[in-house]
Amino acid sequence: MEFFIGLLVVLAVVAIWVVSAYNRFVRMRNVVEEGFSTMDVYMKKRYDLIPNLVETVKGYATHEQGTFEKVVQARNVAQNAATVEDKMAAENMLTGTLRSLFALAEAYPDLKANVSFMDLQGQLQTVEVDIANSRKYYNATVKEYNTKTEQFPANIIARMFGFKRKTMFELDSELERQNVKVEF
Repeated sequence: MEFFIGLLVVLAVVAIWVVSAYNRFVRMRNVVEEGFSTMDVYMKKRYDLIPNLVETVKGYATHEQGTFEKVVQARNVAQNAATVEDKMAAENMLTGTLRSLFALAEAYPDLKANVSFMDLQGQLQTVEVDIANSRKYYNATVKEYNTKTEQFPANIIARMFGFKRKTMFELDSELERQNVKVEF
């Protein structure tokens, strides 16, 4: 009789642990998704600013059509990316084209003095800071989630219920190191 009571206690403890571990994974997964969603809101805000910025620069640098087309194309690709991985790649491409646009703007003193351009550039810089902060938050939550999916004994529960590693949102370090070339 004592054996069965002991067995029931052990089974109850294991069941409570399994439920608790499962619920923790669900909570962590939701925090990761919320972090990505927050970042996505800021990226959409940036997508809305880009056409206005391009139009403002176009008025001063009409012969730079290739740069404008690349920025708009990169924006559209990023905006329509379906998966996290596709969105990361598209965001890296968009960041590079925006750097080219701002480098181009540096070559036009009249543009740098334009109030609309300066306002749009300031708004975009604010959004970029918000995106950077939300990326940090997202990556921190992903790190915590991924660590939990790999730690024993929680990794057993992760495998049992299909909790898989999430992808960090990383910038393309090669793209970030490149100098922007402006040619006339």
